[in-house]
Amino acid sequence: MSNGIDSGIVPNARRLLWAGFAAIFAAGVGFAIRGGILDNWGGEYGFNASQLGAIGGAGFSGFCFGIIIGGLIVDKIGYGKLVLAALAFHVISAFVTLTATPANAYNMLYWGTFIFAIANGTLEAVANPLVATLFPKNRTHYLNILHAAWPAGLVLGSAMGWILDDKMHLSWKVQLSLFLIPTVIYALMFLGQRYPRSEASEKGIRFADMFKDVGILGALVVCYLLSLFFAGALGLSQNTSYVIAGVLLVIVAAMTKFSIGSFLLFILFVTHVLVGAVELGTDGWIQNITGNLFSSQEGKWLFIFTSAIMFGLRFCAHWIEKNLKLSPVGLLLVCAILASVGLFLTSQINSFGMALLALGVYALGKTFFWPTMLAIVGDRFPRTGAIAMSIMGGVGMLSAGMIGGPGLGYAKDRFAGEELAKANPAAYAEYKSPTPSKFLIFEETYGLDGAKFGAVNQKLAASREAVNKAGGEPATAYDALTPTEKAVHDASIAGDRRTLRADAFVPAIMAAIYLMLLIYFKTIGGYKIVHIEPGPARA
Repeated sequence: MSNGIDSGIVPNARRLLWAGFAAIFAAGVGFAIRGGILDNWGGEYGFNASQLGAIGGAGFSGFCFGIIIGGLIVDKIGYGKLVLAALAFHVISAFVTLTATPANAYNMLYWGTFIFAIANGTLEAVANPLVATLFPKNRTHYLNILHAAWPAGLVLGSAMGWILDDKMHLSWKVQLSLFLIPTVIYALMFLGQRYPRSEASEKGIRFADMFKDVGILGALVVCYLLSLFFAGALGLSQNTSYVIAGVLLVIVAAMTKFSIGSFLLFILFVTHVLVGAVELGTDGWIQNITGNLFSSQEGKWLFIFTSAIMFGLRFCAHWIEKNLKLSPVGLLLVCAILASVGLFLTSQINSFGMALLALGVYALGKTFFWPTMLAIVGDRFPRTGAIAMSIMGGVGMLSAGMIGGPGLGYAKDRFAGEELAKANPAAYAEYKSPTPSKFLIFEETYGLDGAKFGAVNQKLAASREAVNKAGGEPATAYDALTPTEKAVHDASIAGDRRTLRADAFVPAIMAAIYLMLLIYFKTIGGYKIVHIEPGPARA
């Protein structure tokens, strides 16, 4: 903040920036802790990878409702009331999750995570448009600073999980409760503050007109993702889900007088669906995947390493744009290429040193995706107020919850099951999950039973600990497993590698889209910040 780039439009701009930082930091801490205890839930309650993926996915899908509903009403009710609502949701989520028992575990963990995500989404419905309004000349820089809070929260949450779980072996309920501490901090930082109004609100643009750039095309993206939520989370039939989504689409169309919307904004929404799937969906699984390839402790260290890289780099967005002469779209193109290469390299890792290199490349790539996409929407579509920016965050999170998390869980189940069935059919029959895995239009498959595979992992972890204490060769810990258990463990690792290779295609597709956007902006004179002018909205 000492670089003098932009002092903000109100005297308390920096206080509000850091209050938003504290809010997203609390969300990151809670997310990291939940990601770290997924294996605890799998072992304690016998969930398979798809069930764990669905629970983790609720941590994203609920976000969509919080940020979109919050974005629709924030210009009407004000930022302060939404902060109070988020605080209430965070407290309720802790109560619901901590009351889980073996009889109701799946439902309580799912809905507790879902409510936690609603709180996080509500906070971003406040923080994103607030910071975009406070620093209109340097949105990319300050939104990246705001979202540096996310990896900072991931670092602290993961470190807490490593100490409290791996070292102190405390209950997952104790670990999860600790996210309430940063929750209280952000509430105190927002307390008593005065807030500016968005550019659209200042110019008196009507609510329906704010929606016109979103239009039918933008609403189509949201409604499709909502149909997945209605079918997956609520258990409605696919046809019923499509009908509900169709009704919502008609409502938006009527409200905007059947405006088609901006095609550029539609492309940005579709691209952010991919961002949510590859960044947050992968983040939800990466500790478990790398922990499986090495050890739980090393998996946590690798996750902390990548999060620390993201935290530091998000303070450097302005320097990169200025010195490397990259527009926000050019920055995203470079990031997408790096992310694809990083994920592919991660699928090949055989040593901790190679893992540091591969995941370092992946971290470099994913660092600027989320905040820079938000900045582009703020720069190019000011007439939408908080709406387009909130929808952008909503579709990204809903994608992570309904596509990224469950999709990676499905891939892990499918690939691990196929590898074990091919290598040892008898072991597959013994360790096969009783619950099938399903994902979108892909065929039903069976992965590994969570409780049985968890027992193998616990046995291997105990052997590693014993070997380590005795000063023996780490590789000998593997000898404690029976031939069948070795086959199961090897199949799981092979499944992880195939999952990461499949995941690498997503940022590759994003790179192609960013390249086309870069060409588009070149043809119209380059990337420029749009300000509200009298007359019709423009892209």
